[in-house]
Amino acid sequence: MKNSDTVTRGIQRAPHRSLFHALGWTEEEMKKPIIGIVSSQSEVIPGHMELDRIAEAVKMGVAEAGGMPVVVPAIAVCDGIAMGHTGMKYSLVTRDLIADSTECLAYAHAFDGMVMIPNCDKNVPGLLMAAAR
Repeated sequence: MKNSDTVTRGIQRAPHRSLFHALGWTEEEMKKPIIGIVSSQSEVIPGHMELDRIAEAVKMGVAEAGGMPVVVPAIAVCDGIAMGHTGMKYSLVTRDLIADSTECLAYAHAFDGMVMIPNCDKNVPGLLMAAAR
């Protein structure tokens, strides 16, 4: 049994399936493993701007391998922009926010697996912390 079966199988999960149908998923797609692709893509951080391209390539690879890919966000804060004002107080804590929110997404949506696409000194450890959980 796949983890995602808890949200895609059985009469009791009909309301859940209706939401997947609202996303455009077919019954066949709901039988595939749901793979979350966590991307810290952002238009406010230069090093994160192109991560959507990587996420799209990963999405195609997951689909080719027989999975049902879904791209979900991870927050990101740039120390270079946050530096020198009160914004710096919020930088380090993002590591835990990233870990917590990624864990919440994975469990709440019953992902069968995840691919994480970070790019900085807060996102990498934050996503690794989530993966370890």
